[in-house]
Amino acid sequence: MSSCRCPRSSSAAGRRRCCRRRTSGRSCAPSVPRFGLDDDAEVTTEANPDSVTRESLAALREAGFTRVSLGMQSDVGHVLRVLDRTHDPERVPRAVEWARQAGFDQVSLDLIYGTPGESLADWERSLRAALDCAPDHVSAYALIVEDGTALARQVRRGEIAAPDDDDHADKYLLADDLLAAAGLEWYEVSNWARDDRARCRHNLAYWRGGDWWGVGPGAHSHVGGVRWWNVKHPAAYTERLDAGHAPVHAREMLDGETRRVERVLLEIRLRDGLPLGVLDDEGSAAVGSLVDDDLVAIERDRLVLTTRGRLLADAVVRALV
Repeated sequence: MSSCRCPRSSSAAGRRRCCRRRTSGRSCAPSVPRFGLDDDAEVTTEANPDSVTRESLAALREAGFTRVSLGMQSDVGHVLRVLDRTHDPERVPRAVEWARQAGFDQVSLDLIYGTPGESLADWERSLRAALDCAPDHVSAYALIVEDGTALARQVRRGEIAAPDDDDHADKYLLADDLLAAAGLEWYEVSNWARDDRARCRHNLAYWRGGDWWGVGPGAHSHVGGVRWWNVKHPAAYTERLDAGHAPVHAREMLDGETRRVERVLLEIRLRDGLPLGVLDDEGSAAVGSLVDDDLVAIERDRLVLTTRGRLLADAVVRALV
């Protein structure tokens, strides 16, 4: 676990408010104060349930981390096996309890739905198991079969069925209903939080086009319209640092139109919505039909996805750009 992303707001007064890292408590302990973070900074780490212990979580909290996101994914054994996950589902509530005991301000659980062979009942079981842990935040993402993975090869050979859009929609609606009933409200298409403070601030920085500095192999960064990413292999990353060289693999300068389009792509996903002024003439002309089709609503000069719009967010984006 080796990437770090430190999103920053674009205003000077708000900088250094949020850091994300995936590492061990011992190796990170000196780095948190070194960044000169604000007293209320969110410093967050991700972990698999079987890779943490009571002691390691306590060490992370002592090192300055305030938020932990645990990759629960599912509570069902056969689903975890398809996803090639190694943890025992019973490990998740223990990991959450250890995080609470360590004093983390926010504890989040990550879930995946739409895995081949996962029934609606399986998904409901996973949701209820997650809610039994009383998390502050839940992320629920539809499974995407990535090229080059073992799962992609199994789908290509016909050994397992490809994910189904209708199945994804049914599971998303079930998640939204159960999470809302438990007091977690959506603030981004795939994310729910118990209150505003529980919202994931580093992710909000990405979705709002803020600046962040990524540290670690493969980490991406964005500052002032320049985006760059580091070499992926840990050995190559270390070699460059030891030689006194930047570990950057490549970079690109984003022009104004690219930044505008990316803003549409990302901000439309937020509950706060997309300011209408960001749209060009073609996008503005599409708004009326999107409203008529119950895909978006206009709230205080912002375009906000309806529940149906969240299911068809990609189609909404295509109409707006």
